[in-house]
Amino acid sequence: MNAHSKVADLSTRDIPDLSLMETSALIASGQATPLEVTQAVLSRIDEVEDKITAYITVTRDRALEQAEIATKERAAGLDRGPLHGIPFALKDLCETDFAPTSAGLDLLRDNETRRNATVTKRLEQAGCITMGKLGMTEGAYSGHNDKMSVPKNPWNPKCWAGSSSSGSGASVAAGLCFGATGSDTGGSIRFPSGSCGITGMKGTWGRVSRHGVFALADSLDHVGPMARSAEDCAAILTAIAGPDANDPTALLAEVPDYLAACTGPIRGLRIGLDRATVIDAAAPETAQVLNEAIAVFESLGAEIVPISFPWPTEAVDQWTVLCAIEVALAHQGRFPEQRDGYAPHLTELLDYGLTLSAKDVGAAMQWRLVYNGSVARAMHGVDMVLFPITGAPMPELDNVYGAPTAGKGENLGDMLKFTAPADFTGFPSLTLPGGFDSRGAPIGFQLMGPALTEATLFKAGAAFQRVTDWHTLRPDLAPFKG
Repeated sequence: MNAHSKVADLSTRDIPDLSLMETSALIASGQATPLEVTQAVLSRIDEVEDKITAYITVTRDRALEQAEIATKERAAGLDRGPLHGIPFALKDLCETDFAPTSAGLDLLRDNETRRNATVTKRLEQAGCITMGKLGMTEGAYSGHNDKMSVPKNPWNPKCWAGSSSSGSGASVAAGLCFGATGSDTGGSIRFPSGSCGITGMKGTWGRVSRHGVFALADSLDHVGPMARSAEDCAAILTAIAGPDANDPTALLAEVPDYLAACTGPIRGLRIGLDRATVIDAAAPETAQVLNEAIAVFESLGAEIVPISFPWPTEAVDQWTVLCAIEVALAHQGRFPEQRDGYAPHLTELLDYGLTLSAKDVGAAMQWRLVYNGSVARAMHGVDMVLFPITGAPMPELDNVYGAPTAGKGENLGDMLKFTAPADFTGFPSLTLPGGFDSRGAPIGFQLMGPALTEATLFKAGAAFQRVTDWHTLRPDLAPFKG
């Protein structure tokens, strides 16, 4: 691992190792043009993408055309904001009118929707250069279709790159883009952010429009940014959040300037901690990362407040019921009619969803209401809670995708324990890199706050990153070259 170079000392070859906001400053100062930045990222893609396989499609020619336009706009004095001229990539469940949208399904590999998702439109209106579409698990569930490539973790190719937004995590970590969209139904922004050593924001449910985004389970699905720092994610969320006439579930609440919220002290911030479950029961390497993070927040003036958080044993079963029935609705007209085009993981979940009764679904919905109330009660009086992403270092790739799970696999309960609460409640959660395990693989942690407290989470995350350097470290890409 190595820290990226200072901006003033950078060659064009080093540009992909910058953060989004560092690159934005480079463009704004005239030290580099959007075209030069885009060419540098394309060179990095040429070097390592064949082995990392983060992308399903690289839209090279279109990206260069966009970069030329952005360069001319910048030269003429037009400034669309911090994303203007920044190479960005889209998880391949965000619809685009210039490339197919497969959602990780081989049977949709050539799916031309001929429209752009709202997030696609907003990113390009903000001046982003779209580099292409990123690989993901089938239908955004737990496993990959064996006819689609599996994104590799740039830190250690034997380690998991995270769940459905794995292409997003791998591409940002490897410098194949400066930011990416992710989606999170059970943890798929947070798992790859933690696995790949980057920062990710799963905002409040409805904070970002899901119009034109292929659904896994609508009432659990969230769309959000993945990038290298809290400031990077704040800039992206400012651009993509807000009401959308095409999505009635998109929240009407005013969108703050999240980037501006990243400044200032956090003295007096109250961070809830269920020490018995979060620290004492964690694997030693994970506990060390969490304890070090807690010490940093305390040194910055935050107060660590003991809480008792609800950890019901039936949470994974209820999540699976809700996910299964909604994924069955999302695939109506395609499954079971095209069963042979699906891989085992998603097939098993779809079959399970089709067997559920109204009583099963109603009971899960009622359970969720009670659980969400319990979470709100546990968090009363604190600004956020601190969790790991998982209670132990991330698994190796072969141990994750070895067999279908559909909620009954040996790892799923442990994997969802700390991520499902934010999906049930729709509460925002910010993932931050916090260290490494003995294999050299990143370990992240998350801060979850009440609804619409993204600005507070960004403030805490940016304060943490001003005094730590985990987010500045980059993987050694030599094994992926040649």
